[in-house]
Amino acid sequence: MTRALRWLGDHLVLVLGLLVLLYMLVPVLVVILMSFNAPASRNSYTFDGFTLDNWRNICDPYQLCSSVSLSLRIGLLATLGATLLGTLMAFAMVRHRFRGRAATNVFIFLPMATPEIVMGSSLLALFVNVGASQRLGFWTILIAHILFCLSFVVVTVKARLAGLDPRIEQAAADLYANEWQTFWRVSLPLVLPGILAAALLSFSLSFDDFIITNLNAGQEVTFPMFVWGAQQRAIPPQINVIGTIMFLLALTAVVVGEVGSRRRSGAVR
Repeated sequence: MTRALRWLGDHLVLVLGLLVLLYMLVPVLVVILMSFNAPASRNSYTFDGFTLDNWRNICDPYQLCSSVSLSLRIGLLATLGATLLGTLMAFAMVRHRFRGRAATNVFIFLPMATPEIVMGSSLLALFVNVGASQRLGFWTILIAHILFCLSFVVVTVKARLAGLDPRIEQAAADLYANEWQTFWRVSLPLVLPGILAAALLSFSLSFDDFIITNLNAGQEVTFPMFVWGAQQRAIPPQINVIGTIMFLLALTAVVVGEVGSRRRSGAVR
C-alpha cells in the first residue's frame, strides 16, 4: 500500500493528465461506437445492435454527402486563403515596424473575442449593404470563413515567429544567401510547423462552424447545418460515421506530423 501511494505521488501529474485525456475522449469513443449502431427506431439514441450497414451506405440520406462535400470544399479553400494571408500578415507584424502596428494587433484579436452571433450578423449586414443578399451561398460562406479564420492563423504563426532566433537568418546572410534564399531555405522551414498547425486549426474551425455559416449560407446546407436540421427529426447513424472518419483523419495528420518532426530532430542530432 505504501509503495502504491509513493508511486501515485511520483506520477500524480501523469495520472491526472491521462484521466483528463480519457474524459475528453469519451464523447469521441461514443461517436465511434454509435457509428456501428443499428437503431431500433428513428428516435433511438441507444446502442441496439451491431451493424456495418452505416459504413456501407454513408450517403444515405443523399443530402448528407452533399453537405459534407460542401463543408470540405469551403474548409479547404478557406484554409488556403486564411493561411496564405495570415502567414504574410504574421511576417509583416513580427519582422517590420510600421505606424499602426499596435492597433493592428488589437484588431487581429477582435474576431477571436467577438461572439459568433455578432460577427455573423455583421457579415450578413455587410453582404446586404453591398447588394449580395440575393446571392448568399457558397462565396459568402467562403468569405466569412476566411475572415474569422484569419485571426487564428496570424496568432499561431506569430507565436512561432516570435520564438525563432533572428541570428539564424543573420548567419544565412553571412554565408552569402540573399533574402529569397534565406526565406525559402531557412525561415520558411523553421516556421512551417506553425503554418501547418494554423492550417489544421483553420480547417477545423471552418468545417465545424454553424452560427456564422447559418446566417450567410442562403440556400446552401453545410454539414453542421444538416446535423442541426436532422436532430429535429431523427439523426441518421451515418452522421456518426462521418464524425469517426474526420476524427481518424485528424489523428492521422497529427501522428504523421509528430513522426516527421521526430525524424527531422533525429537527423539534426
